Amino acid sequence: MADDGRLFEDVDTYINSLFAVEDGVLSRAIERTKAAGLPEIQLSPGQGKLVYLLAKLIGAKRILEVGTLGGYSTVWLGRALPEGGELISVELDPDHVAVARETLADAGLEGTCQVIEGKGLDVMSTLTGDFDMVFLDANKDGYPAYLKQAIRLVRPGGLIVADNVVREGAVLEPSKVDPNAIGAAAFNQALASHPQLEAIVLQQVGIKGHDGLAIARVKD
Repeated sequence: MADDGRLFEDVDTYINSLFAVEDGVLSRAIERTKAAGLPEIQLSPGQGKLVYLLAKLIGAKRILEVGTLGGYSTVWLGRALPEGGELISVELDPDHVAVARETLADAGLEGTCQVIEGKGLDVMSTLTGDFDMVFLDANKDGYPAYLKQAIRLVRPGGLIVADNVVREGAVLEPSKVDPNAIGAAAFNQALASHPQLEAIVLQQVGIKGHDGLAIARVKD
């Protein structure tokens, strides 16, 4: 193909148009993120639909998200919860927290989804009880430490899902000057070798570039 990158983007757009059409709430979440000057690094619509389906498939009633940004992925996950479900999202940046809370109010999810301002590891260490799913989408250099807490928090049969674990292939030879690639590579190695987990990384190429999503199940 003359332009594989463009082809991948076009196919991604085609898939999203069939299976992950954004409604007004999700569109406004993107607009709100842009208007506030937040980095536009949220999930694509198709990725949002994927984490939504993963939560649905395991019947998730309690979800932990680390890295809220503007609340786009939080809406996808919150919508997967049944009545009485709970989602806790942890975000370090107060500006991101403010935008995310507006988005959740717009989505009618403020009673279901709670955004906690603080460092991911600090907040995770205070949490107890069984979560059905943990979704990691924060600083990649923190992923190995987040994983240890996630394993503690997720029930047997539950999922640990992590975004941005391929880093455009940088995990093949992570540079000492790229802590995110180093963190992602260490996280992937820990997933592959941990005796309590069975896992895979899905390489993804499309409108969000070249990256990957890790999916791990905590063994029964």
